[in-house]
Amino acid sequence: MNKGYEVAVFHGDGIGPEIMAPTLEILRSLSERNAGYSLTFTDAPAGAAHYAATGESFPTTSLDIARGADAILLSAMGLPDVRYPDGTEISPQIDLRKQLGLFAGVRPVKVRPGQATPLALPDEREIDFVLIRESTEGLFYSQGTGEVSEYEARETLLITRDVSEKLFRFAFQLAQNRKTSGRGHGRVTCVDKANVFRAFAFFRSIFDAEAAQHPHLTADHAYVDATALWMVQKPWEFDVLVTENMFGDILSDLGAGLMGGLGLAPSADIGLDHAVFQPCHGSAPDIAGQGTANPFAMILSAAMMLEWLGVTHDNPALSSDGERLRETVETVTADGHNLTRDLGGTARTQEAAKAVMDALPA
Repeated sequence: MNKGYEVAVFHGDGIGPEIMAPTLEILRSLSERNAGYSLTFTDAPAGAAHYAATGESFPTTSLDIARGADAILLSAMGLPDVRYPDGTEISPQIDLRKQLGLFAGVRPVKVRPGQATPLALPDEREIDFVLIRESTEGLFYSQGTGEVSEYEARETLLITRDVSEKLFRFAFQLAQNRKTSGRGHGRVTCVDKANVFRAFAFFRSIFDAEAAQHPHLTADHAYVDATALWMVQKPWEFDVLVTENMFGDILSDLGAGLMGGLGLAPSADIGLDHAVFQPCHGSAPDIAGQGTANPFAMILSAAMMLEWLGVTHDNPALSSDGERLRETVETVTADGHNLTRDLGGTARTQEAAKAVMDALPA
């Protein structure tokens, strides 16, 4: 039976609409080819441009659309010159994380042999690990409400048992799924700073309690500064890394650097009932409208969405198409003939997306 799924679409700001359009074209094509599912898309207005035009950054109707959808696809959002009166940036994507309880920020890092990378990888080694960033608390908890006076500023870091337990359960389940599929070796690393902060010692203790429930998997710890070093020196040794919000924010950009840039960095923010999929990069207003934006991270985020929908709804057709789409983008980027300017090529947005569409197996 052909099962239908509703996707809420946030087109974003700057280059956001330019990279969303070909991504939706690819998703519609896959949906039309596959009898195992169908996708429908509903636009949800939000963002900096919407705020500039209407005075509202995230309409209640858009939140309702997101809440009622099976998945949420969100493009690059925010503009540096459009801010709230207090000077903070407009970021409905963070509002979504908090409103929908999207505690697990999933940032895959994949470098295939032949793919351009700043690293000199020995013996044709492949990098394939996932960084999971807690997305609702940590040092981002007091976003916009920090205390600032003439002489000092304070922000509050929050780590709760409830969210951490859900985060670690998710991390170990992902490690098991990767091990079963042959993509990982069943190792989960807790990245923290437990030698300095009591909050991270608390974080680590919750991790250890969850690890005890998974004796068939390997669990270990690493301090965040050492992890940054090892991500450069020996990234092929990692499988699943799980960490606090701010640490994850920083390390995920380092992971994108290993892949050659943010233009190849997809992401997902996942909760118990909802999930948002979006590229890690910003809205790049300086090149908006020029047709040169890199669509690969947006397309890879859509592939993550299909795979997640497939697992969540036990629909192999979705999982298969998600995997095919991801592998096709990886093949196209490793080939090197249809790379956009940020990756050292000359392909325009539509050309890069068309290369993916044309390379997709029938």
